[in-house]
Amino acid sequence: MKKYYALALKYYKKYDEIINYLIFGALTTVVTIITYAIFTSTFLSAKTALDIQIANVLSWIIAVTFAYLTNRKFVFKSKAQGTKRAKEIINFFLARISSLIIEMLFMYVTVTLLSYNDLICKVIAQVIVIVFNYICSKLIIFKKEENH
Repeated sequence: MKKYYALALKYYKKYDEIINYLIFGALTTVVTIITYAIFTSTFLSAKTALDIQIANVLSWIIAVTFAYLTNRKFVFKSKAQGTKRAKEIINFFLARISSLIIEMLFMYVTVTLLSYNDLICKVIAQVIVIVFNYICSKLIIFKKEENH
């Protein structure tokens, strides 16, 4: 058992960023799906296009806030302060707005136009969003600065 633990630890240390991103990406997906489901089962309806988009935006705001905090601390281990941190936050939210637009278009086409199940489409959209967001986070937002 120690042998497998040591091997797992070795691979975790080697790929910790991607593993942590997947873990917190999955948790962010849970946050967005649960909040979306709460919104559409309480004061919004999954039967109207406007309510679907409102629920989607509200769940997005909650999920992106959660994602920024966890990505900053546990995934990319950012130490940015002051104006660099402000730039990091702005870039994070701008990238997430881009992925929100992608998600909203996907939800509109699949749910509103094609009448597919909204929760299934929400899950599929999240897979697309996770990949897009990782690329943006890795290459733009939390890019490691080279020491020259």
